[in-house]
Amino acid sequence: MPPRASRSPTDTTQATVAMGFVNGMLAGLARHGIAAGPLLSATGIDIADAARRIPVDRYADLYNRINHRLDDEGFGLFSQPLRVGSFEFLCRGCISAPTLAEALSRSARFLRIVLPDLAVAVRRHQAHAELLIAESRRLADDTDDAGRVFAFEWLLRMLHGLSCWLAGRGLALDSVIFPYRRPPHAADYALIFTENCRFAPTLPGGVGTLVASFNANLLDLPIRRDEAALANFLDGAPGKITTLYRRDREMVIRVRNLLRAALPAVLSLDDIGDRLHLSPRTIHRRLDEEGSSFRAIKDALRRDLALARLTKTRDPVNQVAADLGYADTSAFYRAFVEWTGTAPIHYRRRSASGG
Repeated sequence: MPPRASRSPTDTTQATVAMGFVNGMLAGLARHGIAAGPLLSATGIDIADAARRIPVDRYADLYNRINHRLDDEGFGLFSQPLRVGSFEFLCRGCISAPTLAEALSRSARFLRIVLPDLAVAVRRHQAHAELLIAESRRLADDTDDAGRVFAFEWLLRMLHGLSCWLAGRGLALDSVIFPYRRPPHAADYALIFTENCRFAPTLPGGVGTLVASFNANLLDLPIRRDEAALANFLDGAPGKITTLYRRDREMVIRVRNLLRAALPAVLSLDDIGDRLHLSPRTIHRRLDEEGSSFRAIKDALRRDLALARLTKTRDPVNQVAADLGYADTSAFYRAFVEWTGTAPIHYRRRSASGG
């Protein structure tokens, strides 16, 4: 597999990965006494500078190369390998599920067979739901071991990215609690998971549990992908999933910035095309390649701004709705309930009380 070409210098926005993720991905190679140099050289990645950021396409390339070198999609981090092809079988097991809840249930059962070191479960509490990833055994003596940290990052990223793809839309995580101290590369978590990340290291010798919270309504979403779409998705997988559903993708950023600058006016896809001098079809294709859509970006922007206004200001709800481009406050209420499972006023009161 030849190394991927770097992007043109005219690309002003390029998704990159902090070196901490690379170090975590390499941890399994070190445990097995395998030199990382040839793989890094093949992908054009230099780890000498800890502050350097790696283009996400090179990171995805290294991801796949390590998997094939070890014949292990778990990067050599667990008590038994996940043979190459495990991710494909996970996807094939989920594609026929009627809803996201069933897809996650199937994922948990499949992973119980191939990955006994981490147990996956989903809990639903009325309007809220939680995805839990729990150690069945301690993955490393040091709670902040790079391989242990990466194991949790990797599995959450895989399950969340796959869920987004199956549902055909970005799925917002309200919060994530990670069972280790805040790592040096934690600033990237906002790009990959959510801005609301917390860190609660486990006690020495104890096992830890990652808890990702989200709106329970998402579990009822239908699976919108079929076998034809799966064939395209698996091209470049599982490393490809690292490039999807991030907040720093080039076209996503350009569209989001234009939408935000226009508020309270609401731009159409044709309006965006006029400003970018691109056809709506080209924008749609580029966004799809980056794991997003025009509607998903617009919804995510309004959600992020609404949550920030309701928690950080005392602005009336009708004013927040108007500033976000809602001509009808009731439409904002309906959208907000879909995002959070609760009405704006109740959300603001709960945030103010710390609940």
